[in-house]
Parts: sequence; C-alpha cells; structure tokens
Amino acid sequence: MQLPPKVTDRAFARLAEIGAGDQGQALRIAVEGGGCSGFQYEIKLDEPAQDDVVLEGQGQKVVVDSVSLPFLTGATIDFTEELIGARFTIENPNASSSCGCGTSFSM
Repeated sequence: MQLPPKVTDRAFARLAEIGAGDQGQALRIAVEGGGCSGFQYEIKLDEPAQDDVVLEGQGQKVVVDSVSLPFLTGATIDFTEELIGARFTIENPNASSSCGCGTSFSM
C-alpha cells in the first residue's frame, strides 16, 4: 500500500486564505514527464475528478490523480514564504535529484 502524500497545515491554511474550497476548487498536484530532470510537478487549482485521491483539511482539498500518486508516495506538500516569493512546495523522498527551479526532479 502506498502512503499518500501529507499536506501541512500551512498549505491547507493558504488554500483557505485564497478561498479555493469556497469556489469548489482543490489544489491539484500532478507529475508529468519533462522538465530539466525528467519529471516535473504541475501545481494548480482545479476541480476534483473521479479517480483523484482527495486529501482534506481545514475544509480544503488537495487532489492527486492515480497516475501521479506512485511518484508522490510519502511526499509532503507545504506552503513556504521566502524572499523570492511564496509558493506551494513538495518534499519528495522518491526524488533522487531535483533542479534549482524546484518543480523538476528525477527518480
């Protein structure tokens, strides 16, 4: 059994702050081929689909499609605010390397 990714309270709080759930939107985390390291994350607001794994907290939802799920086993989805800007981040124990842009990784 694969462990679904964890979502931090900060990430759920940010979704609540931007009113995602109120608009019927969830934060979609997907993994696609491409990027500078072989795979890249796609992070966007989207409507939940039927085959999604839904992670809920604080009245908000984060969704992962069934194809992306194995790549995100045991990962942590967070929200960080730094000098360069605020963004959702993914800490992925499956990634053997990642690149400076923070959205691409290899396994």
